[in-house]
Amino acid sequence: MNLESLAAELRGFVGITRKKAIGGLVGHFPVDSDLIIASFGEDAAVIDDGDEVMLLAADGIWSRLLEADAEWAGYCAVLVNVHDIAAMGGWPVAMVDVFSVDSPELAEDVLRGLARGIEKFRVPIIGGHFHPDTPYSALDVAILGKAKKGAVILSSTAAPGDSIVIGVDLDGQVHPSFAINWDSTSFKEGEVLLRQLGSMRELGERGLVTAGKDISNPGMLGTLGMLLESSRAGAVVDLDLLPRPEGMDMAIWQKMYPGMGFVVTAPPDEAGEAVRVFRERGLSSAIVGRVTKDRRLVIESGGERAVLFDFEREVITGIR
Repeated sequence: MNLESLAAELRGFVGITRKKAIGGLVGHFPVDSDLIIASFGEDAAVIDDGDEVMLLAADGIWSRLLEADAEWAGYCAVLVNVHDIAAMGGWPVAMVDVFSVDSPELAEDVLRGLARGIEKFRVPIIGGHFHPDTPYSALDVAILGKAKKGAVILSSTAAPGDSIVIGVDLDGQVHPSFAINWDSTSFKEGEVLLRQLGSMRELGERGLVTAGKDISNPGMLGTLGMLLESSRAGAVVDLDLLPRPEGMDMAIWQKMYPGMGFVVTAPPDEAGEAVRVFRERGLSSAIVGRVTKDRRLVIESGGERAVLFDFEREVITGIR
């Protein structure tokens, strides 16, 4: 495995490059409220609510996914939103959607997928807006969740010296309609998935982690890069320690949305317990690296090293 080639390939991966436009938008939305505890750069905004907090997030489904498999896109609209709440150490309450369609057939496919996701993750859609006659199709879902105030997991609070822990479900397959999706959820019972999602809530409520994110479209290393960018830190990651399906090419795996996966940082004396929590809840898990003061994400394997991201010179989202 040539690490320089791998790093260059991942930096050019569309799941990562399409995040760069975010930073330019943030300046248009100044946050001026004493109730807002955290906002841009987190998987969900955190809003003060007494002893608890409200978590508010939204996801728009990529048009390529909608065109490739509308039913799978509807299912994923629920999946990704539920993960955003879980990543914060919370539990979901309800969703609303904005749905625009250019054909009744596509609408039916999307609605079947949404219904599957609602049944699987037990989070209702309770309102929204429907455009039945647009010249395009688009699906956007927003979700409301809750968490205990002292148990929220942010992505901007990793500290140098922390260990990096991955928890991911390797029991799955590449989705037949979308090659960069690893389907590890659609064929499992809801109880299994809720137990896996609950790993982050346990980690947060027990105070075992300093930061975390769910692994999303930028892939495992890209998601870690966003966490480090938000935390103004760097890291060294040993690729040989990363959990991955047997026989899966590393470059392909690092471009996958894994369906059920999280990256967290933890104090070294708590990292082993974080691994245990993930494993007991049905995820493969390992300590894969450490957070550093040097604002670069360095990957290593077999004595070879390469810089994946240099945050002094480049951005993933540009939010911070």
